[in-house]
Amino acid sequence: MNLNRLFLSLFTSCFLASNLLAQVNVIAYKVNEESLNDQIESLGTLRANEVVDLTASVTDTITKIHFNDGQRVNKGDVLAEMTDSEEGALVKENTARVEEAKRQYDRVKNLPDQGAISESLVDQRRREYEAAKAQLEAMISRLHDRLIVAPFSGVMGLRQISVGALVTPGDKIGVLVDDSTMKLDFSVPEVYLGALKPGLPIVGTTPAFPDQKFEGELVAVDAQIDPRTRSIIVRAILPNDKLLLKPGLLMKVKLGFNFRKSLIVPEEALLPAASDNYVYKISGENALKTKVEIGTRQPGKVEILKGLSVGDLIVTHGHLALDQDTKVTVKKVLELGQDLSEALAG
Repeated sequence: MNLNRLFLSLFTSCFLASNLLAQVNVIAYKVNEESLNDQIESLGTLRANEVVDLTASVTDTITKIHFNDGQRVNKGDVLAEMTDSEEGALVKENTARVEEAKRQYDRVKNLPDQGAISESLVDQRRREYEAAKAQLEAMISRLHDRLIVAPFSGVMGLRQISVGALVTPGDKIGVLVDDSTMKLDFSVPEVYLGALKPGLPIVGTTPAFPDQKFEGELVAVDAQIDPRTRSIIVRAILPNDKLLLKPGLLMKVKLGFNFRKSLIVPEEALLPAASDNYVYKISGENALKTKVEIGTRQPGKVEILKGLSVGDLIVTHGHLALDQDTKVTVKKVLELGQDLSEALAG
């Protein structure tokens, strides 16, 4: 009697187990085609769009300074003045000479038509006028040499001189930096040379601003590969509208390339087995173990090259209880990247 009861208990347990296996509850994902790209990661150092050391072109004394440390200036602004009293006087003198030479020329230029004077005298007056103008331009140029002018708009660095200082050609007055846009130079392994072209997007991050991403694009590729590192230097441009970035800042760079449309599945749906990979594809009420060929892996998702099609329903959670042709009940269909607890709560 006890033996019969034991057999009955075992039969009931097997029946219930097979019934449970036939009705495994799973969470699924509907395969979609999404935008995907490969990425190259590197480190780069920022450079200003333009930077120049402002220096004197003549030997003289600084009389006025028109900028402060860190001040923003516009192209053409006078940043410093040097002693120019002699040059100013010569400009006034030569201006008077030009005016007088012009009057003399205007007085005689129409007289040859009346037969009053010869053409040679008119030519002489014209030469005197032209010579006076040339001498005036030379004096004005000498006067401008006493001015230090901003060659482009930007921000001044730290001031290196004071009023009254005697400067000579090459002496540093200050540094002017155009930081409206920044250049980011970084190295890329030579194996990616065929994928590099202007216009590719980049995203830069830096510990100085950990919560921000700075987007830009590739603009140039160096003309030669470094034979020691087997890499090539590329340059990207980053807009700096908020003026946060500074030259010399170290940045982590992600360069996107090989943009394409691909089938994407959640990483948790993949079942690796030796060198192969599988997913459980739902067909009707059954979950079929299906071999797939994978491509690029990215955080939380995997590219599928072969084995699936758009619209296929695959198991993401619950596949550990599955076997080939196991019957399943889909309790929820997740979106890519959707949190499981959030989906079940919804």
